[in-house]
Amino acid sequence: MTVRRILLVAALLALFTGCGDGGDGVVLPPAGGRVDYQLGGAYPPADGVDVVIRDVTAEPAPDAYGVCYVNAFQTQPGTLRQWQDEHGELLLRDDGELVADPDWPDEVLLDTSTQANRATLADVVGADLERCADAGYDAVEPDNLDSWTRSRGLIDDADNLAFARLLAGRAHDLGLAIAQKNAPELRDAGLDFAIAEECEVHDECDVYTEAYGRHVIEIEYTDNGTEAFQRACAARGDEISVLLRDRDVVPAGADGHVLEWC
Repeated sequence: MTVRRILLVAALLALFTGCGDGGDGVVLPPAGGRVDYQLGGAYPPADGVDVVIRDVTAEPAPDAYGVCYVNAFQTQPGTLRQWQDEHGELLLRDDGELVADPDWPDEVLLDTSTQANRATLADVVGADLERCADAGYDAVEPDNLDSWTRSRGLIDDADNLAFARLLAGRAHDLGLAIAQKNAPELRDAGLDFAIAEECEVHDECDVYTEAYGRHVIEIEYTDNGTEAFQRACAARGDEISVLLRDRDVVPAGADGHVLEWC
């Protein structure tokens, strides 16, 4: 029996397990469960881990709720040439110049500024959502919802909100729950739970818990020190999932790997 089927059965016992149903009956991650964020490379999770988040290129972890990471609003590193060859018109440009994320210069923003672009992007990114579903994941994490803040004013929050709604519909049609990744301003896209990076540092965790209750995964990072993580544990560690990770989210056994829970 696949993890998704197990979770669908478990949803009937949600009152006792702490799991719940999201939009269109999809199953959410267990509230307050122990989470491992494995974007830097897959590895066997430790005993007691309930939720494992991995890149779309990796297989889901067995016997855990699987969340599939997709770079939905920017190009994934190493894929720019393919985007230029196949969907160059969907890349954001400023007077002909590609607009890249200043912190991740190998990630170019996708142009969500028109309804036509959003519809085509939903097909392109939707292929990754299908890949997640076919692999057996239970949910998807579409990253860079906040890309409009790096767009030089060429796209706005309404553009990304409209695209997020399209992705939510695609995910739900595939039986996948869908996360809001950061961007606390955008809470009306029909998403199911939140993955909030550094919300203690930015003093915005309450925005997520008000919107999603206990279905929030909070990730704090070591390059901010451990104080924010400790405060988060004291404030919310018995209600939501809180973890501390190294910024590069390297695999277990690699230099610099850090993974702690409250």
